Amino acid sequence: MTVLSFDDDGVDVVYEGTEFRLEKALIEEATQKSYPDVTDHDVLKMVEKNPDLSGEPRRVQDILKAS
Repeated sequence: MTVLSFDDDGVDVVYEGTEFRLEKALIEEATQKSYPDVTDHDVLKMVEKNPDLSGEPRRVQDILKAS
């Protein structure tokens, strides 16, 4: 299971027991979207080869508002 923790500057990721960080600029470059418009599904696609994209995608902007 992959765990994503979003903040204003990027995402902390735990993938298969390995922790790392994806910076905001890298995410924007990879997705060609502004960071607030990136979804959790977009980030999962960057991390996992075949992610389980169940549920509705949530935008970073909405995730940060909820926390």
